[in-house]
Amino acid sequence: MQKKFLTKTLFNNLIQLLKDQGYDVVGPQVKDDAIIYAEMEGAEQFPIGVKDDQTPGSYSLLKTENSTWFSWANGPQALKPLVFTPKEVLWSATKDDQSQIQFVENIPDPKPLAVIGVRACDISALAIHDKHFLGSDFQDPYYQSRRENLLLIAVNCSSPAKTCFCVATDTGPEAKSGYDLVLTELEKGFLISSGTVRGDELLQHLSLEAATEENLSLAKQQLDHAREVQNRIIPEVKSLKNLSQQLEHKQWDEIAKRCLSCGNCTAVCPTCFCHSEMDKAALDGSGSDHVRMWDSCFNQQHSYIHGIIIRAETKTRYRQWLTHKFSTWFAQYGQSGCVGCGRCISWCPVGIDVIEELAVICE
Repeated sequence: MQKKFLTKTLFNNLIQLLKDQGYDVVGPQVKDDAIIYAEMEGAEQFPIGVKDDQTPGSYSLLKTENSTWFSWANGPQALKPLVFTPKEVLWSATKDDQSQIQFVENIPDPKPLAVIGVRACDISALAIHDKHFLGSDFQDPYYQSRRENLLLIAVNCSSPAKTCFCVATDTGPEAKSGYDLVLTELEKGFLISSGTVRGDELLQHLSLEAATEENLSLAKQQLDHAREVQNRIIPEVKSLKNLSQQLEHKQWDEIAKRCLSCGNCTAVCPTCFCHSEMDKAALDGSGSDHVRMWDSCFNQQHSYIHGIIIRAETKTRYRQWLTHKFSTWFAQYGQSGCVGCGRCISWCPVGIDVIEELAVICE
């Protein structure tokens, strides 16, 4: 992958090129005091000079004097809502004039979507979702239709938050695969290279300079720094796989005293995929929609079976989430369900730190 250099003054050419090729373009922007993906018209909408401050139970944005566009770790959103939507109609049932019921699938036909600013940890999370939704004999056509229309422009992370630990999970801060284009931000522009044929075609239409040795050296220093500032570690894989053997550990009771069962951690997690389904009938009885929506293993109803709630207590619900995410996920997908983004730590209202809890339970 030969690296080129795209100056910031010409970045809008990339956005316009994507639009000309039929893509809707979204990128990171400040909305409601958080960085989320939203539709973009120009580079001036990026979070210029903005940094995030994340600690257990806290997320805030700070305005700085620098002019960087991507000096922040992540927002609450990730890629999950773009491919596995929070709420959608899977199929509908209608009744015709002869009172015969017809069933109609509601497979989406989305417009191609280009996402700028994707982090390495979120690309790793997307790969996990690909395994879940597309990696079996029963592929999810709703997820598939959006995934096939997704073009990813990654930006290597230069400013991990205090809650980040992608180095420990080997999912960042450098994006190594899974993208169409990857950028590394420097003072006056971006190192840019391709990861797919689609990325190659885009580069051919851009005015690019040759990357200098100084560019490459500065980019390396930046990534090395992003690795060095992360000091969170997770237990070894052997200990994580044995987590389900620690179901009676006293720490589960200590966690339950603090956990609110709010489900924030599962909502912001880029790999959680729990969902529920319901039928929503029309008031006039003419039909109904079968709706899928995000759910959480922290909800009591999620473990309801035949009149019994299997996990009625906060203790057992948190235990289910943590042991699945870090232990039994290995049996399902050959890897942990955590990509080290740290969102569950930042967005937990009471500041529960999964790294600290794992250290105690796995010790």
